[in-house]
Amino acid sequence: MAAEIRLFPCLTDNFGYLIHDPATGATASVDAPEAAPIIKALEREGWTLTDILITHHHHDHVGGVAELKRKYKCRVVAPHDKSAKIADVDLRTGQGDVVKVGNLMARVLETPGHTLDHISYVFDADKALFAADTLFSIGCGRVFEGNYPLMWNSLLKLRALPDDFKLYCGHEYTAANVKFALTIEPDNAALKARAAEVTRLRAENKPTIPTLLGEEKKANVFLRADQPSVAASVRMKDRSAADVFGELRERKNKS
Repeated sequence: MAAEIRLFPCLTDNFGYLIHDPATGATASVDAPEAAPIIKALEREGWTLTDILITHHHHDHVGGVAELKRKYKCRVVAPHDKSAKIADVDLRTGQGDVVKVGNLMARVLETPGHTLDHISYVFDADKALFAADTLFSIGCGRVFEGNYPLMWNSLLKLRALPDDFKLYCGHEYTAANVKFALTIEPDNAALKARAAEVTRLRAENKPTIPTLLGEEKKANVFLRADQPSVAASVRMKDRSAADVFGELRERKNKS
């Protein structure tokens, strides 16, 4: 049976996610920005929380863990990097590990850069990528703890996934990301189409997520740092893709 995925807002611009296995009743929250919206979503669906799958240690992704752990006695899965302070962890996981939620299987990719402990969860059978703050729609996370080559390598890991996978990211940043991306690739047809779609969705107060990874590969300038046209647009024609990515990220930081 296919996984059931529910998306809902948390905090000011975070996404909350539940992924549910109908066969066993197991339900995981991917990250826990705050407890109340997660509890509300669980009660609306009639589901019981069995797992929390944490991607990284930032407070806006773990702030609800303690309350949810107390209420549901759920298992807390977190990155293997124990230097990052995350409370109530039951299982540490890293590159190549598989985490089960009932019969659902999530493959772990280490995707450092935004933070050094950042991981992403790939549900291959359900064609779902939970990338948190490594990859956004038409954007990527700020590089707080890693460096640009490290982050670029993480993005390449995610870009290597099949085009028909759906991207579920950590924040509703797509409109701002589109605005920036158009300054780099104003003639990118896929980007212009996504811009129109995002404008419509936000006008209807609908989320811009999920989106197909294949569409991101065509429209997300941060996934396109190794394209000659992108390098030329930032006057870095003979530089490495990691250098071009770093220039893009620096420009986005200032936008």
